[in-house]
Amino acid sequence: MSRHVLALSGGVGGAKLAAGLAAVLSPDDLTLVVNTGDDFEHLGLTICPDIDSVTYALAGLNDTVRGWGVKDETWQAMAMLRALGEADWFNLGDRDMGMHIARSWRLRAGDTLSQVTARLTGELGIAHAIVPMSDAPVRTQIGTAQGWLDFQRYFVAEQCRPVATGVRFEGASDAVPSPAFAAALAREDLGAIVVCPSNPYLSVDPILSLDGVRSALAGRRVPVVAVSPLVGGASLKGPLGKLLGELGRPVSNASIADHYGDLLDHLIIDEADAADVGGLRDRGLSVTVCPTVMCHAGDRERLARVALIAAGIETG
Repeated sequence: MSRHVLALSGGVGGAKLAAGLAAVLSPDDLTLVVNTGDDFEHLGLTICPDIDSVTYALAGLNDTVRGWGVKDETWQAMAMLRALGEADWFNLGDRDMGMHIARSWRLRAGDTLSQVTARLTGELGIAHAIVPMSDAPVRTQIGTAQGWLDFQRYFVAEQCRPVATGVRFEGASDAVPSPAFAAALAREDLGAIVVCPSNPYLSVDPILSLDGVRSALAGRRVPVVAVSPLVGGASLKGPLGKLLGELGRPVSNASIADHYGDLLDHLIIDEADAADVGGLRDRGLSVTVCPTVMCHAGDRERLARVALIAAGIETG
């Protein structure tokens, strides 16, 4: 039976659903492919925010109150860096910095990002495959009146204040899917593709920008199910609502559906947006309405099961 699930994840919402999927599927039945367009070099370290969000969520280390980073964090290293006059616009906790140090020196020793990620997640006791979208650097950039800004500069340093005029992915034309991502796309037992409730422009598009990925999805013979990142016609976190408006799109599930186009078979939307069902179905989509806000582990697992049912995958 074809039951392997390939999930595409980025951002906080993506990490939450990734954790839910890992809770209801065995490691043999799930590959979590994570956006690396947010990655950047900072203070000599390679920072991979989305990989770390998924890793911390599956390891039970994530700070659910702050929404990012490690729980029970301390900030002594950051305080010393600030006292030494180093850049402090991107806050790094002490435990989180340990992850970045381990990743960075192993990359410099010659390991690929895939190899490093597999090692670090394994050391944290994670059995499920957390896979970078590519081992080659791809960097998301936001167009503004001041020029193109790297994503973290736009998102963290500028707090998303500049008006966005476009989005591009530097390096994507030379990047290919990571080996495990390519292998998951080619699996004979691939049963479904789940697009987590991530920002379509900033978290999912970098994955789709890789050579061969969009064509592989377009030629698939399995359902593609997406969970909308909008709730009640607004984004819970992040700049999606602002970005949609600045790019001339309504902040609506119709815009999410239009953005994915014919790649998408089924869209899961929040019960606050039930009025959108008719218009979405008129586009030829199957639609499921359910609570999509994930505050607790039970919420994550419930939504994961809804997504798998929509894809025709049995979870037992």
